[in-house]
Amino acid sequence: MLSVFLLNLDWKELLLGHEEWSFLLEIILRTMIMFLAIIIGLRILGKRGVKQLSIFELVVIIGLGSAAGDPMFNKDVGIISSLIVFIVIILLYTIVTFFIGKSKTFEKLVEGKSICLIENGKFSVKNFQKENLGSDEFFAELRLKGVSQLGQIEIAIEEISGEISVFFYEDQYVKYGLPIMPDSLENPLKSIHDEGYYSCTFCGHTEYKTAGNSENCPSCLKDEWVVSSNRKRIT
Repeated sequence: MLSVFLLNLDWKELLLGHEEWSFLLEIILRTMIMFLAIIIGLRILGKRGVKQLSIFELVVIIGLGSAAGDPMFNKDVGIISSLIVFIVIILLYTIVTFFIGKSKTFEKLVEGKSICLIENGKFSVKNFQKENLGSDEFFAELRLKGVSQLGQIEIAIEEISGEISVFFYEDQYVKYGLPIMPDSLENPLKSIHDEGYYSCTFCGHTEYKTAGNSENCPSCLKDEWVVSSNRKRIT
């Protein structure tokens, strides 16, 4: 049954659609032209890496990619029309970049602004909630920078590119803080059995507690705590 199906299958239509075999050479030529156009376009735009791109620049790159992709294999899309799209996108990029350099207000409107996420070893809760960033994802970013607890951090900033800039306390000034190692926030406490430093699992506020009821966090009013860490950063 399968062999009969394979024998009756129109392999040409499966592999080429409605095009002829000769169109493969045209695809190669189209791809080479658009590949060169992409290189020239990116050279004009600059040398910033993908991780350094702002939202505006990422939109420009996606636009160039879309304009370049279709004419590579779609016979109905002419190369000249795609090159015109390239020119318009680059022209718009140049104009917008000019106004970004002239106006800070316009720059913030187009590219956004950097936001402080951690200050003095605890979360800036209002700023953190504005960002579409999960705590697990954020903790993973910090661990990649050698952070094991928030008391090591003086300030952490999310840049407009999405990267996290972290400024650390020197070892002698490291404080007790919220541990961020995997599973460290499991089994939070609502009552304190052993006195010591404890951190709020929600905002990272840290304080010394005696045995008894944990009480609500004075910063965020949550009531779940974990044992704090004063571990130094591993460099």
